[in-house]
Amino acid sequence: MSFRGFVLFIPKLHVEGMALFPFILVKRTPCGPVLLNHERIHLHQKIELGIVLFYILYLLEYAVRLAIYGNHLRAYMNISFEKEAYMNERNPDYLSTRSWFASFRYFR
Repeated sequence: MSFRGFVLFIPKLHVEGMALFPFILVKRTPCGPVLLNHERIHLHQKIELGIVLFYILYLLEYAVRLAIYGNHLRAYMNISFEKEAYMNERNPDYLSTRSWFASFRYFR
């Protein structure tokens, strides 16, 4: 069984959801299963890499993508960790079938 995290309602959050291990912060309650699945994918990425290494790789990849695209949204959407989460957030069974370090398949 996959780690599900602890959901906290934070109405002043500046985004709809955010995974800060071991918590999933959400702006609205109830929040949908797609958002929760997206954030749970991020929790699993952090478990695999460790929290510090995850954020180092995430920020490094964001900086490189920002330099390439010159646009925050395009840079964010092309981070491998985000690609994996967005491409699989609608699959409720994804975490039960996900292989370790699956994020690296999305790095291009």
